[in-house]
Amino acid sequence: MRSSKISEILFLFLKGLAMGSADIIPGVSGGTIALITGIYERFVFALESINIHFLYYFVLGFKDKTNFKKAKDSFFSIDFLFLIPLVLGIVCAFLTLANIIGFLLETIPTQTFAFFFGLIFASAFYVYYTHKKLFTRSSLLFIGLGILIGFLIVGLESIQLSHSLGMIFASGIISFCAMILPGLSGAFILLVLGQYEFLLSVLRDLTHFEFGMILFVFAYGFGGIIGLLGFSKVLSFLFSKYKSATIAFITGLMIGALRKPGMEIVTHPDDLLFTLISLCLGILLVTFFSVYELKKNHE
Repeated sequence: MRSSKISEILFLFLKGLAMGSADIIPGVSGGTIALITGIYERFVFALESINIHFLYYFVLGFKDKTNFKKAKDSFFSIDFLFLIPLVLGIVCAFLTLANIIGFLLETIPTQTFAFFFGLIFASAFYVYYTHKKLFTRSSLLFIGLGILIGFLIVGLESIQLSHSLGMIFASGIISFCAMILPGLSGAFILLVLGQYEFLLSVLRDLTHFEFGMILFVFAYGFGGIIGLLGFSKVLSFLFSKYKSATIAFITGLMIGALRKPGMEIVTHPDDLLFTLISLCLGILLVTFFSVYELKKNHE
């Protein structure tokens, strides 16, 4: 029993590592990774379970001791066993893999984007296959809407904004909202806002134990937390009330988002065989996770 608990925590950490790695790449979403590894809905509801009510009740508890129990109940209603290893994996990816991802994007960009093209394409098919019983004729409308919005967003041109703490904070809110939505890339949103290269350099400084820009990390992280907690409540509401339409929209969003890696492949054609192998590896990775999750759900 204990070993199975440890392995579950380890797998969650590895899934977080994969999510964080994907979030570093413009055009790829950590939400997509959460979807294909079978943790997306739990991830959304776990984020939604985070609230500050326990702080409110804790303060009131100094006047009325019964509020201490409310504070305790509110605190332990948060899904920590799920969130802690997952978030640790995401943070570790940000801190340790930023240089590796940057190296891949600089040396073999076509093959890197081909891998993620295959991954996103297969993910969209997986979502459709596992939720097709939910889809109705009206679902086609939401799929089409998702395709259109995804296609338009990833086609946005970059704008140059200042690197002030306030702008980095706002960028954190917006990009983290995108990170948890399959099909939308938080890294790409940062690229559009003109903050991607700046924040990537800040991350690289941290990996070399240079802390001169640490305030920007706190500003981005704090904005990201606000974005995550706020948007997760919207998503949990949509999954609870309009699950069919939400899944259909997400499927369309992933298809539309293929424009970004697709354009990178077409714009920089290089070593066709290696590119095709990379694309197939992306598809195979999703297939592996899909089969694993489907088998686990039928046990």
